[in-house]
Amino acid sequence: MTDLAGALTAANAAAFQKLGLDPKHADVRRSDRPDLGEFQANGALAVAKAAGKKPPEVAAEIAAAWAVPELAPQPTIAGPGFLNFKVTPEALAKRANAIAADPRAGAETVEHKRRIVVDYGGPNVAKGMHVGHLRASIIGESVKRIFRFRGDEVWGDAHFGDWGFQMGLVISALEDELGGFGNGDKINDRLKTLTLDQLETMYPAYAAKVKTDVALRDRARKATALLQGGAEPHRTIWKAMHDVSMAAQKRDFASLGVDFDLWLGESDADPLIPGMIEDLEKKGLLEDDQGARILRVANPGETKKKKQDDGTVIEVESPDPLLVVSSEGSSMYGTTDLATIVQRMRDQKPDLILYCVDQRQADHFEQVYRAAAKAGYAPRAALEHIGFGTMNGPDGTPFKTRAGGVLKLQDLIGQAEEKARARLKENEIGADFSAAEFEDVAHKVAIAAIKFADLSNFRGTSYKFDIDRFVSFEGKTGPYLQYQAVRVKSILRRAEAEGVKAGSIKIEHESERTLALALDAFDGALRSAYDKRAPHFLAEHAFALAQAFSAFYTHCPILPEQGAVRASRLALAAATLKQLELTLELLGIEVPERM
Repeated sequence: MTDLAGALTAANAAAFQKLGLDPKHADVRRSDRPDLGEFQANGALAVAKAAGKKPPEVAAEIAAAWAVPELAPQPTIAGPGFLNFKVTPEALAKRANAIAADPRAGAETVEHKRRIVVDYGGPNVAKGMHVGHLRASIIGESVKRIFRFRGDEVWGDAHFGDWGFQMGLVISALEDELGGFGNGDKINDRLKTLTLDQLETMYPAYAAKVKTDVALRDRARKATALLQGGAEPHRTIWKAMHDVSMAAQKRDFASLGVDFDLWLGESDADPLIPGMIEDLEKKGLLEDDQGARILRVANPGETKKKKQDDGTVIEVESPDPLLVVSSEGSSMYGTTDLATIVQRMRDQKPDLILYCVDQRQADHFEQVYRAAAKAGYAPRAALEHIGFGTMNGPDGTPFKTRAGGVLKLQDLIGQAEEKARARLKENEIGADFSAAEFEDVAHKVAIAAIKFADLSNFRGTSYKFDIDRFVSFEGKTGPYLQYQAVRVKSILRRAEAEGVKAGSIKIEHESERTLALALDAFDGALRSAYDKRAPHFLAEHAFALAQAFSAFYTHCPILPEQGAVRASRLALAAATLKQLELTLELLGIEVPERM
């Protein structure tokens, strides 16, 4: 089902070909100047030189060659040769009726389906989830849904941090608490009472100590190597930490509306590491470096300037080598990430692996991707980092508690729910709800506020989180979009109760036209979100669609009308609800039945 921009492009390309012009420049897109036209084409400027004419002359010839009046009248010309189009009411109505009849609300699927792994979430074992995990989880979940909806076969993988230095650090903390690991019964008794709160106390305390205590650092590194080598009681302690953490993290992900197809961690790739290191050795890719083993990923001549302690500046290779094996013999983060690529290529055989991880990890992933390509484990083009900025507090710095600590995810959700309850009561919503329904709606409003606040921004930028503004039923917020969708649901319920049926859509009023054009924009927004791995295109579409419906609802009464007009407007409302709910679902936002 081609959208209007696609239909106009095809017709414009025919005019280009008729004039002997290169049709690749015939692209028609939504206009930046809606006062001049709903759609625009700038190709006359691109082909004018080859045609030996001025752009306005070429534009006039293209307009004269326009041969599809049932789609749009002859385009007008503006500026240095821009073509501006306004589709006919009949063409717009035809498109709106097609959207209304389409279960996918006008969205096309990809021509060539691919196998995709989306790596997102990434919380660490022994630590509860906090606001630092929010963006990866929200953006990654939406990207997974977008790619799947477009027709790709997609796996979402949580990729838990459960195998690195922090594991050795907490194991060392428990060793100190127990006075050594000599008594197996004592260890087992302690593990039965182990809680996530206890782990969250141990980890930061020992993470602070290790900065100045060299002996502790070395002991924790050795504990990490012993764990990775299968030593006991290290593996038993790790299993207990892993299970306690996973139970809490699954709860947190569920409350956020995030789910995974693969609940795997770094530890799941560990069995592949010995064979992978042996393979890297055979390929001559590993080098000794002060007792460690590294893999150089920079190409010849790739350097960067580095300032030394004495102030002099030298040229060093860039990117830095990937540290594969530490001097203590343990595997590093990069090693595990490399082995995870091997694992995924073996198990999922993906065409593309997308890593939804903080932009500040870009250098690390560049090292890993280059190493994978050098080793022949995956093509460089099959590995892509979807970076994102930070979620900041009102002061513009990364979001913290008032005491300066990291805010837990459940605490943030709790704060949003509290605000949502207050806003629902302020707007006199839910007085007739049961307690369970009221809490369900408050939770959905809170999650919508959190998610839309994030996804309405381009992922590469940072943003300020303002809970009072985002939990509002007015303005560009998730609750506003939910409210508009619920309003349509209410209209459709009343129509059903009155026996009113939707009919064929006709475009007569300007607000009907604006709403139909907004519906037509869905496929373009979806393609942009897919191509650029950027859900904010869909967030923008949802807001524009909701605004268009609000204006339509104000200027075009639905149920008070009669006959064909009422049936047409009811069909437009139903098509809006279907597309709005679908768009919000791709963003991970649920719509209550009533508000």
